[in-house]
Amino acid sequence: MSVTSVLFDLDGTLVDPAGAITSGIRHAVTSHGLADPGEARVEALVGPPLQIGLRTLDGVTDENIGSIIAAYRGRYADTGMAESVIYPGMVPLLDALRSAGIHVAVTTAKPINIARQLIARKGLDAHLDAIHGNADEHGSMGSSKTHIVAEALEHGQLDPERSVVVGDRHYDWDAARENSVASIGVAWGFAQGDELQQADAIAVTARDLAVLLLGAERANTINFDEDFMQEGAK
Repeated sequence: MSVTSVLFDLDGTLVDPAGAITSGIRHAVTSHGLADPGEARVEALVGPPLQIGLRTLDGVTDENIGSIIAAYRGRYADTGMAESVIYPGMVPLLDALRSAGIHVAVTTAKPINIARQLIARKGLDAHLDAIHGNADEHGSMGSSKTHIVAEALEHGQLDPERSVVVGDRHYDWDAARENSVASIGVAWGFAQGDELQQADAIAVTARDLAVLLLGAERANTINFDEDFMQEGAK
């Protein structure tokens, strides 16, 4: 397959939240007098919009969810963005893709304004062609990212048959499949159980991903840190 465009998920794929998401959710929930759901339970919420994931927690209601999200966003703005780090190998990979003439975009379930803030703060905007996300917090399309991938394809006038979605959760490859796009699951994110097996291909390291997207010959020209082992957000 000759790839002409790659659509990356953000948290758990390009950026390691370094616990900022899970600790932020736990803080927001417990600050409202609710029981701490625990790290493992909250890890499963990384991926869909907050409005969707939070409603699965005990004690979250229509009356308090807005306040809980506000508490989470406040903490994320204060410390979460700063704590988040770009996964090693991602910047050289993005640059190699663009040098090869491949369109590189982000497709995230995050509200678009927050995604842009994070990307700008980490300096990733200089390595991307486009950023696509949800219009707001409400998750009016549910947990699906199909509309986000569709927007990226339309905006960039991209060929689905030569595009790839790269992500760490089933929401990413579900959206890819529903847009007739191939998918790659990355093993360093927040995949639950055997989720990764649903992707068309799996990358365990940044180099694996480069080989899948660019081929071995081009991937071998990228200066990855050989001492780095991709351990992931967990």
